[in-house]
Amino acid sequence: MLRLFIILHLFFLNVYACKGGYDFCIQKAKDAKIMRQSFLSIPVQNNQRIVFSHKKPKSKILKYDPFLSLYLVADKEHFVYPYDLNMRLQLGTAVLNNKTAKEGKMLQHQIGLNFFGKYSQKFPAPAIISSSCCSLEAILSDKGVIEKEYLHYFLTTKKARYADIGIRVHEKNKQVFVDASDPFMPDNPFKVGDCIIEYDTKRVENAASLMRKILFAPVGSKHTVKIKRGAAFLTFALQSRKRYGGGFVSDTFLEQKGIYFDEALHVSKTEKDFQNYGLKIGDRLIQVNGVPVSNQNELRKYIENFKDYSSLLFERNNFQFFVKIK
Repeated sequence: MLRLFIILHLFFLNVYACKGGYDFCIQKAKDAKIMRQSFLSIPVQNNQRIVFSHKKPKSKILKYDPFLSLYLVADKEHFVYPYDLNMRLQLGTAVLNNKTAKEGKMLQHQIGLNFFGKYSQKFPAPAIISSSCCSLEAILSDKGVIEKEYLHYFLTTKKARYADIGIRVHEKNKQVFVDASDPFMPDNPFKVGDCIIEYDTKRVENAASLMRKILFAPVGSKHTVKIKRGAAFLTFALQSRKRYGGGFVSDTFLEQKGIYFDEALHVSKTEKDFQNYGLKIGDRLIQVNGVPVSNQNELRKYIENFKDYSSLLFERNNFQFFVKIK
């Protein structure tokens, strides 16, 4: 009898969810048990859950995206009415948890793995952004909004893998400009300040949609990019590579060499290829080619001008030493 009551309760919850307000969505979040201390556990189709967490969950892991701190795990609870990802444009949304909701709107869309989206309402993270019909629109993380296009990509790909063409971008006055250029990408044709006009012969509308096209393309796929540099228009033919950094992973272009940093440029991880350089976890990077740096944006900015090699000055217990990267 109790099981029948729960099923009927969830049925009417979903049927009347779109009738106005977000009370039903709060109740659904409570029934689905999406709030788990410091992380989210969102039931989706096929008896699975999207887990947003900075720590490895105890459930059986089916897939992991380190860039967005997302896990896909098996759902032993078999929630009757899982969350849908509605890819259509929604008229209204709210950010919510299992206790309260605040109706708002997106102020800025997510631009790739370097700029998370911004929502109009301040709200404690983590939380979800929901439509009035209680579909999953986005995840509010401690860095900003992870939009549904990225959640959909995570759910529908076999492995969380992103493509890269060697640039980071920003948008200004409805134009998209190269913000940083990967110095380690062979024959990288882009320069900081290039205005991107077309991608695969289609006009670039904004930075958010451009980065989705780049990131979601198969690694190794071929593309054409038309840019404006000064008064000249140039078209480049190139092949995408594997993306190594961004999101909750450091993104300094040195990740492809095997070195990762925290926000203050302390070494947080080294791969086998980089361990021969003698670096240790906790070493702090203080200069790039003689220029002081204090964060990842500055590191990307100064390292891109040295395509042959880069001289990195590290500090460990007041002892300073150089590492040269080719």
